[in-house]
Amino acid sequence: MRFYRRLKLFKAISFDLDDTLYNNRPVMISIEKEMDNYFQAIFFDYDLTFNRSYWPPFRHLALQNNADLSHDVVQMRFQCYRLGFLALQLSEEDAIEQAQAGLDYFISLRSDFTVPKASHDMLAALSQKFPLVSISNGNVDTQALGIAHYFQYIHHAGYQSDEANQLLKQKPAIDMFTLVCQQLAIKPEELLHVGDCGIADIHGALEAGCQTVWLPQYGVGKPLKQLPHIELSNLSALSQLL
Repeated sequence: MRFYRRLKLFKAISFDLDDTLYNNRPVMISIEKEMDNYFQAIFFDYDLTFNRSYWPPFRHLALQNNADLSHDVVQMRFQCYRLGFLALQLSEEDAIEQAQAGLDYFISLRSDFTVPKASHDMLAALSQKFPLVSISNGNVDTQALGIAHYFQYIHHAGYQSDEANQLLKQKPAIDMFTLVCQQLAIKPEELLHVGDCGIADIHGALEAGCQTVWLPQYGVGKPLKQLPHIELSNLSALSQLL
């Protein structure tokens, strides 16, 4: 444990999900292979050969059509698939159907893994002492992972389903940090955010006025742009702060 800034009293803790509470890299590697097999079968039905490089141009086109999709990984994937199937001369209706089926399959794979027991134990212990929330740029299903009950609020970047015009921007934008503080009726400095990415989590939380714990145990997140309050080597070390 390393201290870089003086830690003040905090009243709630927020967590990033991917690569903070679990190692997301092997999950995504496995999903990429499964999705390749899925699309190879679909393209075979149209007498075409699928290659993973087929999708990036349509992702770029989707962003050209709506730059805000960069903050919503679910809608970004759907629109990418839709445009890709339209390019195969499918009707709009069939392209939407295929895009939704591909997205549904991806999401089913996305949350099909086991969160480490150490993460469960820590979340269970912390939830008895503090309000916990999750703040994620990704689309993992916390209910499917069996961790949703630890959190009072669960936020994912993107368009909010109940309000089509409301967009929560991805970290390091401060949108989700600000929203959590409003929901918990606390000051930004009373929120301690735990995450692996030096930009999205640490820089974003500091810009929002929150306190920060950097947890780079899986070595995936981007390096620090600003010093966090604390650096931990593993999640279990968080118990030493309590």
